[in-house]
Amino acid sequence: MTTNDLDSIVESARQAFAGAPTPAELENAKALFIGKAGRITELMKGMAVLSVEEKKTRGAAINTAKQAIEAALNDRRQALADAELDIQLKAEALDVSLPGRLREPGGLHPVSLTMERIELIFASMGFDVADGPEIESDWHSFTSLNNPPNHPARSMQDTFYVDIKGDDGIPYNLRPHTSPMQVRYAHAHIKKFADAVKRGEPMPEIRVIAPGRTYRVDSDATHSPMFHQCEGLWLGENVSFKDLKVVFTDFCRTFFESDDLALRFRPSFFPFTEPSAEIDIQFQSGPLSGKWLEVAGSGQVHPAVVRNMGLDPEKYIGFAFGMGPDRLTMLRYGVNDLRLYFDGDVRFLRQFR
Repeated sequence: MTTNDLDSIVESARQAFAGAPTPAELENAKALFIGKAGRITELMKGMAVLSVEEKKTRGAAINTAKQAIEAALNDRRQALADAELDIQLKAEALDVSLPGRLREPGGLHPVSLTMERIELIFASMGFDVADGPEIESDWHSFTSLNNPPNHPARSMQDTFYVDIKGDDGIPYNLRPHTSPMQVRYAHAHIKKFADAVKRGEPMPEIRVIAPGRTYRVDSDATHSPMFHQCEGLWLGENVSFKDLKVVFTDFCRTFFESDDLALRFRPSFFPFTEPSAEIDIQFQSGPLSGKWLEVAGSGQVHPAVVRNMGLDPEKYIGFAFGMGPDRLTMLRYGVNDLRLYFDGDVRFLRQFR
């Protein structure tokens, strides 16, 4: 076989490889040339009858042809692999020119902003901030606040109970208000009062607010089964209803950043205060201009509650109030549905960042 014959075999292999559309067909074409029964393999087997000198010459030529065929085979394998990869990449296309998803900066919930604002305003007036348990005993939630069992004022409040009982055998409840913190705070500071009396010093005052979560069975556009409340208490030797009006008026005008509003105290009833009053505010301008809006309940602390605090109601007098930060948030930001606070809709929440 001449060199031209080997060149012809190599060219035939290249054409066969180039015409193979798949890796499987390429392997079939390979078998025709360098497989066990391929043309190049047969030529190498025929060298057995040649002389030593002819084997050297013929062997070198056949090896050169085999290498050329293997190179063509590898080139076609790579071409098919590249084509397969290109198809896969197009099928799983990723447009890297698109901008990435940005992590938006977080922010406080609107009710949290209100709670912080309330705490800062009352702190500037000398009020402590107290925090306590959301699962409360019946005594702290009701009885200590002059609200005994079967009292009609309980009907809208003693709603959620848990499988834990107190020493009196009555189950604990999810607190319906933060008023229990008034009694708890007084008990926590009773030694300070006793020590002051022993030293002949003026009796200390209790000046505290208690913001936090509370629970009642209620759900509509302006009420939620879980809501927020902020109780306030100021007890001393000469704390009067006049102080209540001054403190709460100053708070409202600072909170809403407006002196252009009026307050109204309407007679009402609460078992833990006597006399009691609902507090309404009226804006003199803006979308709520001219409307009276209820924002809090208040009154002079009932002597029975002062006694349950461990203090002498003949010496201590003062006022308490309770307001809803959720309602204040609605008024401050113009929110018309309380349920928006708890939906977790970022379109609503991002407005308060």
